[in-house]
Amino acid sequence: MRIVIATRNSRKAAEMRRVLERILGERFQLPDLSDYPQFPEPEESADTYAENAAIKARAACEALSVACISDDAGLEVDALGGAPGVKSKRFGGEDLPFSDKMRLILERMNGMPAAERGARFRCAVAFSEPNSETRVFESTCEGQIAAKPRGSGGFGYDPIFLIPEKGKTFAEMSPEEKDSVSHRGKVLADFAEWLRSRYTAELPHL
Repeated sequence: MRIVIATRNSRKAAEMRRVLERILGERFQLPDLSDYPQFPEPEESADTYAENAAIKARAACEALSVACISDDAGLEVDALGGAPGVKSKRFGGEDLPFSDKMRLILERMNGMPAAERGARFRCAVAFSEPNSETRVFESTCEGQIAAKPRGSGGFGYDPIFLIPEKGKTFAEMSPEEKDSVSHRGKVLADFAEWLRSRYTAELPHL
């Protein structure tokens, strides 16, 4: 079975593919939108992660006539009233590099103690198949905003998102360690287990 990962973000696609393949093995083909250059990604115009993920998954499914999975995620910082939130990708301007987006957040939180640096990542994953309702899965990862960017792994806001219990930012973790605790890793694991149980009868050796 083919499931298209509906993103052109190569790092996000690689992360999603890694988690899904770990649980599902190689029974599912998992291309992404780099294999479909003719498909224009829809605008993320909704007010929730779930709605944005569903918009992208449905649009890709309808255009490509194949099962599609998409996600939408955001960083919510308590000291900033939950910002950047659902607008995380566009925070400070759509074309502003994430290094500058992180700088804006850190400048606004300069001098705040750890107790006031609470934050979380939220992620919604939507799965859409032809002639079927779109299903949405959601998860959250609690953490803190680090005092400065740390680490070179991951992408997006990973260098400033600290997991206190680990003493590491996402960007300091190995891919496997990040997958075990992250918002995206957890929600994709939930989706993969649902998909595996759904197709067990059809794919008895899955």
